[in-house]
Amino acid sequence: MKDFMMLFHSEPNPDFNPTPEQIEEEVKAWQDWMGGIGAQGKLKNPGEALGFEGKTMHADGTITDGPYAELKEIIGGFIIVSAESIEDAIQLGNGCPALSSGGKVEVRDIMVFDGM
Repeated sequence: MKDFMMLFHSEPNPDFNPTPEQIEEEVKAWQDWMGGIGAQGKLKNPGEALGFEGKTMHADGTITDGPYAELKEIIGGFIIVSAESIEDAIQLGNGCPALSSGGKVEVRDIMVFDGM
């Protein structure tokens, strides 16, 4: 088994003001989806949601506001899963709530360095 990170991308929508019921439905959808991966023994961590505040450090020493100052999308969170291959990890992404709202799931392998 190899570890993979799933990053959840979406576009910010300043006009979206969800009701408490909509937030509850969204949370449940994420819990159900991640619970399905966990039931297979493939969820390495419960995931983390990322906030909207941040700064980016650049190689030239400058610091800019926001982790997405130049982008039209944000990374809203991530989980780490175990799978036999990247194709298997992609299959675990099926049903991700980010996809149902027009977002994306980026799947990346996690490199392992011997001796570290």
